[in-house]
Amino acid sequence: QVQLVESGGGLVQAGGSLRLSCAASGRTLSINAMGWFRQAPGKEREFVSRVRWSSGTTAYADSVKGRFTITADNAKNTVYLQMNGLKPEDTAVYYCAAYPTGSPFVAGYWGQGTQVTVSS
Repeated sequence: QVQLVESGGGLVQAGGSLRLSCAASGRTLSINAMGWFRQAPGKEREFVSRVRWSSGTTAYADSVKGRFTITADNAKNTVYLQMNGLKPEDTAVYYCAAYPTGSPFVAGYWGQGTQVTVSS
């Protein structure tokens, strides 16, 4: 099993920045990528970003490209999401996710979520 613990959410004004962190523990050698999803009230959970451990390859949702940056610290089994230029529509619970080896596009592990609220 893999455990994921997020931190860094909070309340920020539109145009501001936040950095989310997610630390993985447990069977971390069984995962090959980590990323972030978010879920706004009344909406389905949506993909935000992903980074692959081995290659460093990243992927972003169109809605966050150019504003969010995902990075990984392999030594610490930690992934970060730097969010700049935040908009009220970025308000959501942000979930960290880990992708098992052999499942490059389907997350198998989830964190508990951290609230991000952007005021206008």
